[in-house]
Amino acid sequence: MRSPVAQRGVVDDALRAVGPDLTLLLGGIAAVVLLAVLWFGVQWIRRPPGVRFQRLLGEHDRIAVLMHPNPDPDAMSSALAVAQLAEAVDTEARLCYPGQIRHQENRAFRTVLDLEAEQIETADELEADPVVLVDHNAARGFPGADRVDPFAVVDHHPGGGEGEELTDVRTNYGACASILAEYLQSVGARPADDDEDDAAQPLSWEVATGLLYGIQSDTNHLTKGCTEAEFSAAAYLFPGIDEGALDRIANPQVSAETLEIKARAIREREIRGSFAIAAVGSVSNVDAIPQAADELLALEGITAVVVYGEHDGSLHLSGRSRDDRVHMGDILSSAVEDIPMASAGGHARMGGGKVSIAHMQGIGPSEGLTEHEFTERLFEALAGDI
Repeated sequence: MRSPVAQRGVVDDALRAVGPDLTLLLGGIAAVVLLAVLWFGVQWIRRPPGVRFQRLLGEHDRIAVLMHPNPDPDAMSSALAVAQLAEAVDTEARLCYPGQIRHQENRAFRTVLDLEAEQIETADELEADPVVLVDHNAARGFPGADRVDPFAVVDHHPGGGEGEELTDVRTNYGACASILAEYLQSVGARPADDDEDDAAQPLSWEVATGLLYGIQSDTNHLTKGCTEAEFSAAAYLFPGIDEGALDRIANPQVSAETLEIKARAIREREIRGSFAIAAVGSVSNVDAIPQAADELLALEGITAVVVYGEHDGSLHLSGRSRDDRVHMGDILSSAVEDIPMASAGGHARMGGGKVSIAHMQGIGPSEGLTEHEFTERLFEALAGDI
């Protein structure tokens, strides 16, 4: 019988004999594992964004879908679409917004499509749920907004906001609703049909109608800022819409104040060349300001306009452009960039902003501007002088 020392020697000799083969075997296993991980990673990346997004939604029991302040049809329809995608994977979705839904078109959208959305006042009301941002890429407009760290962002506006797990910002698209329509199409959702009750993810008429109107409203009825994506999305959605509901959203009654503000913008306009600026004074409904800007742009010979009015201590700005020389979002941003507590931006054809009147007049590290001087600055910005 061999001694313990001899036995250990035999074992050592055996390990030395198989050492190279064992090393090769372990290396091969590691290579296979690495290749498998890479393959699954590539397959995940190659999946359509909508499929990846829905799988991410399915990892949560409940989410909050946050729209931007005073949401418009593009934001509301995008939120509706996220809710449908979440429902298909048994995830509960809260639709939330700061601000108010005031524009008659937006109120009609909410009523006709029975949109259940919760108004929030602070970020504390979101902290319990993972957040998805739609139609904007950085939370804003309420206390604590800078603390909101979304796990997903779906948007078509410029900006540097990102989601922890998914960021899909397509600034070349005319509407966020077009992106969400692609998501629904990629997961196999199709308009509900009596003959096709077996649809895995039926597209509800509310979502189809909402997304189509969201696209129309953000592209001026498919005439401005469109890409092929908008027309493809509209073709996909159209079979599932309710035409009567679409008409009721598109043609709501207009308040007397809105008509008065439109008239005031036309009456008080100041025109220099092809640019027009109108100060409409105090307003209770700030959503009438962009409607007045649309009206003013329709005047013959006018290619770019800015309308602003006062509400709750701030000037609310809305700009419109059909002039290739004028990127309205950049124009408004440059006009207010040195005014404390002011913000503005947008797309080439339309933009908006908000300026604290007290800060514009001199509170904080600025010399201050009168309303007349602010109008002059806007004209300079339109002309490319600042």
